[in-house]
Order: sequence, then structure tokens, then C-alpha cells
Amino acid sequence: MSVTTKTGDKGMTSLYTGERVEKGCLRVETYGIIDEAGSALSMARAFATKSEVKNRIFALQKNLSLLMADFASLNQTPYITAETVKEIEREIVALEEQLPPLKSFLIPGDTKAGAMLDMARTVARRAERCACRLAKETAIAEADRLYLNRISDYCFLLMRLEEQE
Repeated sequence: MSVTTKTGDKGMTSLYTGERVEKGCLRVETYGIIDEAGSALSMARAFATKSEVKNRIFALQKNLSLLMADFASLNQTPYITAETVKEIEREIVALEEQLPPLKSFLIPGDTKAGAMLDMARTVARRAERCACRLAKETAIAEADRLYLNRISDYCFLLMRLEEQE
């Protein structure tokens, strides 16, 4: 099967659940921005020097695929659950306990991976803003909304861990 299907040549695309929608709709934009965050995470993982950071990024990338599937689906039970949200929250707490308290603003970029994690953080924030606009048009699973919100905090902490000497 070819990558080029030509089914989107007229500005329409298929959701994961098969419905055809305009490529410019907020749903497609939201999961597209989540995909961008995943690309930034791919770069961060490629450059990360700490195995703990690499492993945590890889696990987050797997969940981002599920999150994209949720946004690309209609009338389907979400893959991201309340337990998925609790899991990332536990990881956030564990990282906060592992890192020294912040005493000033940080300027990321001491490492390539740290810079990419900061990029992933800002892209995740953009995806969240888009999802908030989408939520005004249609119902969004609460766990998806919460998980999307936690991603940026998690990326910030992973950046700190990667850049910590």
C-alpha cells in the first residue's frame, strides 16, 4: 500500500474511527499539534544523555500515540484513562522530589535534549489551547484534557533532570 492515497487531495481526511472531516478542523489541528510534540520528544530522546530521561520520554511517546488516537476518534472509549492521568501525576511528584527546589527562572538549552524537551513543553501547551477551543464545540474526554495539561509540566521536569549536573 502506498503512502500516497490521494484521498486528502480535496482538503478532507479520515479520522481513526473512519469519519471524513476537513483537514482544517480543530480536531485534526489538535491531534496534529500533539503529533508535533511527539516529534520534539523524539529529538529529545535521540539527544538525551541520561537513560532515565530516555526511558521516561519513550513511555510518554507511547501515551501520546494513544492521546492522538483519542482526539482522532468519535464515539469511542478513550485510550487515556483516569489511571493514565494518575500515573503521570505520580511521575511528576517523583521527579519533583528528585530535583532541587527552583530558586530562579530557568533558561533551557544547556543540552540539546533539554532544549528539545522545552520545545515539546511549549508545543504541548499549544495543543492544550487548541483542545480547549475544540471542547467548546464538542465533548472531550476529561482524562484526555487532564493528561494533555500534565504533559507540559512533565516535559519541564524532564528538561530539568536532563540538564542537571
